[in-house]
Amino acid sequence: MRESHFSTCERNFILQSISKKLRIDGRQPYDYRRLKITFGVERGCCQVELGKTRVLAQVTATVGQPKPNRPTDGILFVNVELSPMASPAFEPGRLSEFGVYVNRLMERCLKESRCLDTESLCIVAGEKVWIIRIDLHVLNHDGNLIDSASIAAITSLAHFRRPDVEVSGDEVTVYPVEEREPIALSLHHMPICVSFAFFQEGKYVLVDPTEKEEKVMDGKMVIGMNKYREICTLQMAGDMLLMHEQILRCSNIAVVKVTEITELIQKALENDKQARATGAKFGFAESMEPQKITAMKKNLAEVNMENLKSSEVNLLAENISDDSSSESSDSSESIRLWGAGTAKLGRNSSDISSSDDNSEVMELSPPHPAVAVPPRPAKPKSSLPPAESDIINIDDDSEDDVKVIQKTPDFAQKDESSGDEAGGQKLTLRELLMALKKKKCSQ
Repeated sequence: MRESHFSTCERNFILQSISKKLRIDGRQPYDYRRLKITFGVERGCCQVELGKTRVLAQVTATVGQPKPNRPTDGILFVNVELSPMASPAFEPGRLSEFGVYVNRLMERCLKESRCLDTESLCIVAGEKVWIIRIDLHVLNHDGNLIDSASIAAITSLAHFRRPDVEVSGDEVTVYPVEEREPIALSLHHMPICVSFAFFQEGKYVLVDPTEKEEKVMDGKMVIGMNKYREICTLQMAGDMLLMHEQILRCSNIAVVKVTEITELIQKALENDKQARATGAKFGFAESMEPQKITAMKKNLAEVNMENLKSSEVNLLAENISDDSSSESSDSSESIRLWGAGTAKLGRNSSDISSSDDNSEVMELSPPHPAVAVPPRPAKPKSSLPPAESDIINIDDDSEDDVKVIQKTPDFAQKDESSGDEAGGQKLTLRELLMALKKKKCSQ
């Protein structure tokens, strides 16, 4: 197991905080981190989150031969996996010294305490028994791995269901889950480990130490206990000596913590049972919380106004009233109607007249009523060349923007006193068509 880098400044800061009965995560000395228990879709799959420490437990059952010295007892096997995914300090391959320590402690806590009734796992005495295997996978390590592993192991055992078995003569029939209801394991009690970290030769004690606190502690003690105040295992590590009173004080604290954790486990099992019975969502997908903000909430801050003078209170009230009046005026002017189905929202909303300085502002007049123009009668073909007065120059094809210059002395008379050009008049195409129509009618 590789030792991760830990600076002297961090070490001194943590030790000074502990000497002042403070912790770097804001907890009290005897407080646990947030504990969360979730179950998978398959029976016996359990994930425990203790702060940022995560352990996944999976229980499986196979049929095998019993031990020669215990022919009527089943077998309980515990396996702990420490992968580099959980912490850079863990190395791949063989189990490290720390992994062996955790594995042996779990076996002592579960097997030697006789929490599981192994005699109920016997199928045929001396021939076939159930072999229960608990695989503990450490997903993330942030301190107090032993407590997380013990909670995950005992919870997965309580959640697991083994297949039903029928023995007829020499034949053993194992029924699948679809045919017969599986059977729960028989648990006598629930042993749970509680870890204590000691600092300055036992002067200060912390419950549920984090990874950084474990690096600066002088020693550690693990107490495995059930809610009946029975000590299942006790393990001490470190170079220090403890007094008899210190051990008794830690055991009394462990009783309270074990009772609370046991109630939480039973509540989680009951909720999962109800969810499976009613057909509601269950498993990891139902319990995972999204890592995003789903709502914008602003908590009101409390202001202490006991030491303020009357003038300061009045000034504060005036500022609050000014802010409220400005907000009301802004809200009243925030919406402006520009027309049917068009409005302006807020000051920064888009505005046609102010969105672009280079854009032209156009005022659209109501459309003119449509006028039906009768088709023009066909002109008789003439062999004479067109007169100069009948030539029309059209600059563009658009009906509204075309300007036509025509010299027609018959219907376009011009006043000599006007400022226009002599003998010329600017007409639109519509006006030209109307003039031609009048001319044809007069002829």
